[in-house]
Amino acid sequence: MAKPSTVSVTAPTAGKAPAAGDAGSRTVEPKPFVSDASAGDPRTNALDSKGKLKALEAAMGQIEKSFGKGSIMKLDGENITPIPAVSTGALSLDLALGGRGLPRGRIIEVFGPESSGKTTLALTVIANAQRTGGTAAFIDAEHALDPSWAKKLGVNLDEMLVSQPDTGEQALEICEMLVRSNAVDVIVVDSVAALIPRAEIEGEMGDSHVGLQARLMSQALRKLTGAIAKSETIVIFINQLREKIGVMFGSPETTTGGRALKFYSSVRVDIRRIGAIKDGERNVGNRVRTKIVKNKIAPPFREAEFDIMFDEGISWVGDLLDLAVNANVVEKSGAWFSFKDVRLGQGREASKQFLRENRDLVIEIRKGVLAFRAANPNAPLVKSKSE
Repeated sequence: MAKPSTVSVTAPTAGKAPAAGDAGSRTVEPKPFVSDASAGDPRTNALDSKGKLKALEAAMGQIEKSFGKGSIMKLDGENITPIPAVSTGALSLDLALGGRGLPRGRIIEVFGPESSGKTTLALTVIANAQRTGGTAAFIDAEHALDPSWAKKLGVNLDEMLVSQPDTGEQALEICEMLVRSNAVDVIVVDSVAALIPRAEIEGEMGDSHVGLQARLMSQALRKLTGAIAKSETIVIFINQLREKIGVMFGSPETTTGGRALKFYSSVRVDIRRIGAIKDGERNVGNRVRTKIVKNKIAPPFREAEFDIMFDEGISWVGDLLDLAVNANVVEKSGAWFSFKDVRLGQGREASKQFLRENRDLVIEIRKGVLAFRAANPNAPLVKSKSE
């Protein structure tokens, strides 16, 4: 019986080429890789474009049947409208935020050192929302709201809702109920550091509650973020600064309440006092600088400077004057300020008072500033120290 012929396959020895006379030996060449696309994907062949469209429509129909109408839809790219916003009261800060102010339906975090103007900024946003017919609520977890100062800032105290909760859980539940009512335009929580968990209040003074507040904030924000987007409510969380121990490089500053608020916030505003405004020897206000450290609706890291006066709050007219000078809309020669052929006054305070009394000029100057910003969107809002 004849034996079947066999072919032996041997690999070449390292450093030694196979002999030409080795008839029964050959090297195996690796086959080139053939992708699914070149070979033909059976899934692609099974569904042509019409078949895919029918399958997609069937899937969307099943989703809407299971979860309700509007649970999935296509975006209309031709009718994209800008996100509505509420002004902060300072034109420079509005421009730094994207041109309109704080966006509706988003979570905002305002943080900074003590006495830097955090609550003043939040109350000014409330006042601006009320002027346009909106409703606002102030959750005073710190129990430190000054009604007389809020009234100076333009807040209508008769229409503003105020809550002074006992625990952090109560504060965040009240916030969620107000958001889900779809009837409140601005909610301010002052502050995150004062949202004390119930377990900490009921415990002893020396008890350790590691991570309790961070877990509370994380759980609350998971529930709040979807409801806030649907209701178009602005929720402003005011936060305090703490210092991390043992940091050798970089800034040791951090905010309270864990990291959840940093992720869920669409806008984070860092506000700091950079100088005092004096009338002779008397302090009459603070010069503050804001930096947009996070912004999901416009380019971040823009800065703005404005005055917070002790008798009126954010000085909108002083802010407009500074922007106009930077944009060369208002000329400054020595101590004199002039707009076209009109002399506004000698000195900044005199010019501010002149503009308060002449609102027609304010409208023209504002138009000039906005036209300059439209033509130069990347121009800095704050002059560098070298200028």
